[in-house]
Amino acid sequence: MAYKYLSFSIAITFISFIVGMAVNAVIKKTKFYNNELSNLNFIKSKKLNKWFGDDIVKWTVKNTPFKYFNQKLKLKNKIEKTDLHKLRKEMTSSEIDHLIGFVFVAIFALVKFYKTEWLFGFTIMIVNILMNLNPSLLQQQNKRRIDKLIKNCS
Repeated sequence: MAYKYLSFSIAITFISFIVGMAVNAVIKKTKFYNNELSNLNFIKSKKLNKWFGDDIVKWTVKNTPFKYFNQKLKLKNKIEKTDLHKLRKEMTSSEIDHLIGFVFVAIFALVKFYKTEWLFGFTIMIVNILMNLNPSLLQQQNKRRIDKLIKNCS
């Protein structure tokens, strides 16, 4: 039974990546995206980010096949200010993709909770947090670091 829950959770989370990219592509051209979402920063504390497991996610992205997923999120040896702005834009896009995916999967978990299928809903949310929320928080953390670099380049 738990295997069924876990396999569904992983499958719906991978589907959420596509849903996130599709919805993000539609809303990218709005003022709300450019003014509000691109500067979203809902966890500013390094300690809280660490508590959410950002170090684990960072290690996972660097040392597993996940490092091949979004090749646009890498810096070259020589850093220019325009490269930093492009990188920040890509990170914002990736962050919003994951947040949209998180909300998409959370709806499935809420339905399971509503139907009192607690273990199923809990399993969905754990996988969702690991595969959607944590990468989004990692992108926010990286955006803050890039913002410091951009400021220092000015």
